[in-house]
Amino acid sequence: RSSPDVFESRMEKRNEAKKQPVGYSSQGEFIRCMEEKARPIFFAEGLGTKTSKGGFTKDKTLDSILNVEMVKEKSAEEIKQIWNQYFSAKDTVYAVIPAEKFDLIRKRAQKCPSFLYALPRKEGYEFFVGQWSGTELHFTSLINIQTQGETAPSQLVLYHYPELQKEKGIVLMTAEMDSKFLVVHEAQCLANQVQLFYATDRSETYELVETFNHRSSEFKYMSVIAELEQSGLGRELRPGQVSDKS
Repeated sequence: RSSPDVFESRMEKRNEAKKQPVGYSSQGEFIRCMEEKARPIFFAEGLGTKTSKGGFTKDKTLDSILNVEMVKEKSAEEIKQIWNQYFSAKDTVYAVIPAEKFDLIRKRAQKCPSFLYALPRKEGYEFFVGQWSGTELHFTSLINIQTQGETAPSQLVLYHYPELQKEKGIVLMTAEMDSKFLVVHEAQCLANQVQLFYATDRSETYELVETFNHRSSEFKYMSVIAELEQSGLGRELRPGQVSDKS
């Protein structure tokens, strides 16, 4: 009676609470919120990053994602589990690459910095060019390059982090993509092909990369499709982590 406005406000809140669906819990919301805030114990996402044109992060360092000092106390297997668990909940591509395999990929990338990749579509294939820049691998569709040349924007960037390579024997990888052009399982297919062509033990497979870079007149794009189909990567892939196929 003394505060009718307060009384009406409390009644409105009570009525709203009754309308909430079965299973709704403000406590549950609170716990979920706290988990979201507490989760980045090892991760420091968003710190010290700069966004470049096209929405991709410029100079995306490992320190901007991971608390490197904290994980140094962990084993390689523990770091792998932390990395995989964190990114499995995100709509992106990620991997933990053995040091020896990354050494091979990087050595070959220095000699052959670009390659043509085939992405399976409902009808045929769409071709993408991957271009290495240090430990970053930028992808853009072939039609983009044909129409825009050197100004063609990246549609997918794979970031490789060798900071833990010597001490832990692993290289961490994650990605950013333009969701207007690619979805996760398509980006994953391209990422898997990097290991297929750059980390392969088959000389015939890597020879395609060498031919594309150094004897372009001899390069046959159908050979890429043949390798892709033979490997099984041309089939629909489960979204998420990059496979260990090579």
